[in-house]
Amino acid sequence: MKNQHASQLLGLTVATLFISTSGALGKYIGMPTPVIIWWRSALGLLFIYGYCRFKKINITIQSKRDLLTFTVSSLFLGAHWITYFYSLKLSNVAIGMLSLFTFPVITALLEPIFIKIKFDPIHIILGLLVLLGIYILAPEINFESEYFKGILLGILSAVFYSIRILILKQHIVSYNGTMLMLYQLVILTIVLLPVLFLMDTSEIKSQYPYVLILALVTTAIGHTLFVKSLNHFKASTASIITSIQPIFGIIIAYFFLKEIPTWNTLIGGLIILSTVIIESVRSSRVQ
Repeated sequence: MKNQHASQLLGLTVATLFISTSGALGKYIGMPTPVIIWWRSALGLLFIYGYCRFKKINITIQSKRDLLTFTVSSLFLGAHWITYFYSLKLSNVAIGMLSLFTFPVITALLEPIFIKIKFDPIHIILGLLVLLGIYILAPEINFESEYFKGILLGILSAVFYSIRILILKQHIVSYNGTMLMLYQLVILTIVLLPVLFLMDTSEIKSQYPYVLILALVTTAIGHTLFVKSLNHFKASTASIITSIQPIFGIIIAYFFLKEIPTWNTLIGGLIILSTVIIESVRSSRVQ
């Protein structure tokens, strides 16, 4: 039993590591961000479709209402990815990933708006802690600063991601997570298709290996392993473990991009990640 738990824990950690590669890849790949996301979606859906066929996962949508929910949540996923990658390119991997990881507290603050639950005042305190972390994280509060713009885009990406989670949580409960990801990638591939004609795509020849890693390792394998791990862990436990994503991301960026985070980044990031852990532990006790 212990060996099985250790194996599942290792699987979740590997999934977190794979998903963490998005930071360095998003920063490194030298193409317009919407073009990167199109290739990520198009290649990712091929890999995930192959997995669904291999595992014989049912990919039937049950109703038109569910299709609408899939579509709307896909648009928010696309907005999340695009703003996140712009955040990485304007700032660095540490700031982009740490700004994004405000999403658990943002989700908790938005949840009463989407779902009929009572607002918990503790979320105001956690929100203020996140703001403190962001204040320390920011080199300067200046809208002309690219780093500050990167932080704002990272937070906006977190808002989009939180809304996507809440839409799916409210309307979709009976679908396999991998099948859901497949349809979202299909929709994003269709919606973003015009960018191939409006933006420069010539660099794909030199960037193809890295885009392939983004689609296969980060999106297809990372996502599939993560969804599979949720069958063995509570969502709150998974949230705590995946809080190490920015840490993995910063380490990967250090070795491959030679990015060294400042003390402000480390301290601000520690405060942000602490609020994630606090909220995850609290939610597990409430449940």
